[in-house]
Amino acid sequence: MKTIKIEQNKNKKKNKILDKQVELIVRYLKRGKVIVYPTDTIYGLGCIATNKKAINRIYKIKKREKKKPLLVLVSSMAMLKKYCYVSKKQEEYLKNVWKQERQFENPPNPPLLKGGDRAVSVILKSRRMLPKELTGGSEDIAVRLPKDELLIKMIGRVKTPIVSTSVNISGKRSLANISQVNKYFIESPEFPFNKGGILPDLVIDAGKISEKPSKLVDLRDLNNIKVLRK
Repeated sequence: MKTIKIEQNKNKKKNKILDKQVELIVRYLKRGKVIVYPTDTIYGLGCIATNKKAINRIYKIKKREKKKPLLVLVSSMAMLKKYCYVSKKQEEYLKNVWKQERQFENPPNPPLLKGGDRAVSVILKSRRMLPKELTGGSEDIAVRLPKDELLIKMIGRVKTPIVSTSVNISGKRSLANISQVNKYFIESPEFPFNKGGILPDLVIDAGKISEKPSKLVDLRDLNNIKVLRK
């Protein structure tokens, strides 16, 4: 397992270093590897969303039931519409929630779901272009367009969505200290619950992340919007 440390900075020289690191991450993803990476919420465990073998490996690493679906991240509204059915009204809602365009001058009806400062993931009907392993056999998929520049670069260069699920063994709390990944996924005195664990291939350490998981909203029916996770 390889670990790299990143620090996003406006300094041009440091940004050149970051670009090289992004290329390394992209190479791992394209080769079907599993990575631990910082999202715009918490640290995520992910892979390219078109690779069945990598997706199944995430389930094994997390010891997660395959009937439980995984969330994916996209880099643009265009990528979202490629993999999900999105009506014009849903698109307008999402542009506003994800702050892609200016606020509406006239509030729509039903009332607009506002994301505020909290990241928002939504459930939409899938075009079924991604492996069924992602959705647990469902025709729907959870998806988010993140705000983070690093994530947008990663996904944009891979050119497909990437899986994003919390870094934890199923049923256990997510890992707060990313430097303990090695001990967490391989049985140790600190984490005795994980026997015969499997390690991810790459860890991107961006330091402490203090955000909360995203809100999860069922947006399939705009007349009956459901908040599934606050």
